[in-house]
Amino acid sequence: MKFIPTFEISFFTIAFLGFALFVVVQVLYVLFIYSRLAFHKSQPIDDHQNWMPISVIIAARNESDNLYENLPAILSQDYPVYEVIVVNNQSIDDSGWILTAFARQFPNLRVVELSKNKHLRPGKKLPITLAIKAAKYEHFVLTDADCKPTNNQWIKQMASQYTRSKQIVIGYAPFLKNKGFLNRLIRFDTAWIGVNYFSMALAKLPYMGVGRNLAYTKSVFHSVNGFKSHYSLPTGDDVLFIQEAAKKSNYSIQLNPDSFCHSQAPTSWSRWMTQKTRHYATSGKYRFIKKLLLGIYPLSLVLMWVSFITLLFSSDLILLSSSIFGIVLLLKWWLQGRCLAQLKEKSFIRFLPFWDLFYALLMPILFYISERQKYYRW
Repeated sequence: MKFIPTFEISFFTIAFLGFALFVVVQVLYVLFIYSRLAFHKSQPIDDHQNWMPISVIIAARNESDNLYENLPAILSQDYPVYEVIVVNNQSIDDSGWILTAFARQFPNLRVVELSKNKHLRPGKKLPITLAIKAAKYEHFVLTDADCKPTNNQWIKQMASQYTRSKQIVIGYAPFLKNKGFLNRLIRFDTAWIGVNYFSMALAKLPYMGVGRNLAYTKSVFHSVNGFKSHYSLPTGDDVLFIQEAAKKSNYSIQLNPDSFCHSQAPTSWSRWMTQKTRHYATSGKYRFIKKLLLGIYPLSLVLMWVSFITLLFSSDLILLSSSIFGIVLLLKWWLQGRCLAQLKEKSFIRFLPFWDLFYALLMPILFYISERQKYYRW
């Protein structure tokens, strides 16, 4: 067995050349995209800065339990001047009663009622648009009724990223930890999507944010005519909006743990698939370069593993390919582990190579299943 073999045109030589190509692709992704998040340093907020007034926007439909549980934490933030606008979107549960009771207790709560109408389109775009029209202030922070901030510093952390040039702030919204493999898978899915959109944003390639924790200005919203270009889709009030509105220099990210908004993960495979179906419905609208960058990484990862396993059967190439594979695996483990640590998702680092490959194999299957599900209604 030779460490550097004599190359001849053969099946294993072709496999090695393919392996080398896939390794190069993986290394390029890690060094030029993921490393940006791995070494990103969040700036501490200055408590003495002049805080602009904020309008918090929540679109809620039949969310009485979540409003009762989570809204007080949003209404009790440590922030000088802010309002909370909740759009009660065609709810038939006790949401209206709960919001009325909270409005008596919290003067900064404003409720916009949207009556049930079969002609209204599904989704959150109309409720959010109505909230923006009703908002007193220029700067918004958006979340969902099922989300609860980590603490009372959430608005302050998100607002701290606003500057004259930074008019969009992309935040993180993890799911709460519970027992079971499904919960762990959903939390990894959320974390890995976060790793990707934060890394791409830092590489000046923003492609999404999450409506559970997002901030932007009224000016930015109107600069792209709101949701007009994708209003026919029930989804995309966050992802497709960022696709249009985020430019190379008008956005920022916020990774301070005090800025996170947490929510309960789906408790069944069917509920999670419904959620994934919504996500995949918008991914088809990504720009080509974003689709390409997001697709090449998992494809090259799977092919790297396949070609490496193939090379284990070559006595001449096993040592060289194993050495290369080991170095790349450790490099990825280190840098991508740092990315997960940035999102406070350290529990996935120990078995990251497994999760990385498993996720790359699972997502096409889930996409295939979701394509055969009926379109959702919010």
